[in-house]
Amino acid sequence: MEFRRSRTIVPVLEVLPEAGSTNDVLSARAGDLPDLAVLVTDNQTGGRGRLGRVWVTPPGSALAISVLLKPVDLPPAAYGWFPLLAGLAMSRALGPLVPGGVQVKWPNDVLIEGDKVCGILAELLPGMSGLVIGAGVNLRQTREQLPTETSTSLALAGASAFDADTVLSAYLIELTRLYRDFLAAAGDPLRSALRDEVVEACHTVGRAVRVQLPSGDDLVGTAVGIDEDGRLVVESDAGRTAVAAGDVTHLRY
Repeated sequence: MEFRRSRTIVPVLEVLPEAGSTNDVLSARAGDLPDLAVLVTDNQTGGRGRLGRVWVTPPGSALAISVLLKPVDLPPAAYGWFPLLAGLAMSRALGPLVPGGVQVKWPNDVLIEGDKVCGILAELLPGMSGLVIGAGVNLRQTREQLPTETSTSLALAGASAFDADTVLSAYLIELTRLYRDFLAAAGDPLRSALRDEVVEACHTVGRAVRVQLPSGDDLVGTAVGIDEDGRLVVESDAGRTAVAAGDVTHLRY
């Protein structure tokens, strides 16, 4: 994997033959690396997903990408937007590759026709000195190699004429564009238009959902929007609730 196109987009791009977790490796080295440094591997043996889930794929079938961000002078509330920003960037990167259309499930799962093709995990560095955004993209898994019945890969979704560099370079182009616009607006999701763009891409808004909250309780209702802090707004019998974290299921009646 030479990633010739991708290397022109960011200041540092290191390809690892194998990694337990690219997020862990990048976090450990963050002090010595610049903003928008990238680590990538197609053989991640101990990846993590949201809510502590383990993410492992056969070597060569998926891409694990970690990007270091070191924003300066952003309000703490702005950091909650980075997972959504990354999900939007990945959806835009993958959209032209597949015939079925790409959507985002709040906060940052990327779906093709309702099945998950990419998950994203953003982790803050100590002292809010920056953050690492990890993305795992399913490239060429067969149906038998996928972890769940609601997962898919680009190959299964009908993508053609793509390689790892195509996927990575498209993602980095979209991510850096959104990131720079967000910084230029001082982390304001309204002035940067990030909230409007996320809402437009988010397949969750307008749907009946079940949200498993960190407390273990379930919130069932209709997702009606995303607020200025990036929280999902769910309307239920109890009124409107802004959800900062939770495991969302799209309900089908």
